[in-house]
Amino acid sequence: AIDVYKGKQEPEKHLGYFALYVSFFPQLVAGPIERFSTLTPQFKKAIKFNYSDFANGVRLIIYGLFVKMVIADNLAELIDPVYADPETYSSLSIVTSIFLYPFQIYGDFYGYSMVAIGSALLMGIKIMDNFKTPYLSKSIGEFWQRWHISLSTWFRDYLYFPMGGNRVSKGRWFYNVFVVFVLSGIWHGANWNFVIWGALFGVIYWVEKSIRLQAKSSKFIDALLMLKTFVITSLIWVFFRSESLIEALNIFTLAVSPSIKNALELSIPITTGVMLAFFILSDIFLYNKRLDIEVGKMNIVLRWGIYMTVAFCVIVFASVKSYNYIYFQF
Repeated sequence: AIDVYKGKQEPEKHLGYFALYVSFFPQLVAGPIERFSTLTPQFKKAIKFNYSDFANGVRLIIYGLFVKMVIADNLAELIDPVYADPETYSSLSIVTSIFLYPFQIYGDFYGYSMVAIGSALLMGIKIMDNFKTPYLSKSIGEFWQRWHISLSTWFRDYLYFPMGGNRVSKGRWFYNVFVVFVLSGIWHGANWNFVIWGALFGVIYWVEKSIRLQAKSSKFIDALLMLKTFVITSLIWVFFRSESLIEALNIFTLAVSPSIKNALELSIPITTGVMLAFFILSDIFLYNKRLDIEVGKMNIVLRWGIYMTVAFCVIVFASVKSYNYIYFQF
């Protein structure tokens, strides 16, 4: 509607194409949030079966199910009880849950996005990537270029740029950044913890941009910067995961408090730890790469070995509990 109003997009006068865009199921519930200008033209072209697209779609779906069902859901089994009753757990367990949750929400939404993209590819429709190894970002700004890309670019194009972007005074630029991040928090829910979540990202983004450290690039320095970004985002995620601001502050308080006597300890099953390690290593391998394309380049033995291994893990190691996708609530 905004694009049509500003003359960037011709109105769609065919009810069928418009309805198909609105109801296209792979991206309907939680994204990726695809633009009308890129999705609808694909609907209007004759689509023939393409083996490469179909194979890539299946690869994304299989791995997406692994990331959601084996990584995110198993971590949810560990993290949910801690957030439900943090007073009964030791400070170490709370800290562990704080740094496990980033992988839970990443696995949950990244897995969903891969299944969505893969489902569309089965039908010959290409929708945008939504994640690009976000926890390997060297700054908060880069993190938001790699996390929920379809939403962050939407806020950039329809809010940040119309407000003037960075082509304004420094004070106005900070205001623009702050407003965008706060509104992105409110988009997730009209709750103070989401407001704080967005505001903290905005302030840290502004601080990092203002400091502009001139460190000589090296693998060691890059690793430190990635670790810094991961720690910061992990701490901010506490506000996102908590039901209220008071609960978030309580989590932080208990995390730095001496453990109470007979406090419960969080125990990570060996299989969950191994699967998580595999997920992290696969993300490092896929830095600035796309899974379906990289796997497609491998020889047939290795390729099918990966298929069978991932499918086996989904069948055997998936959580016995069913967890809704986190982003369905938004």
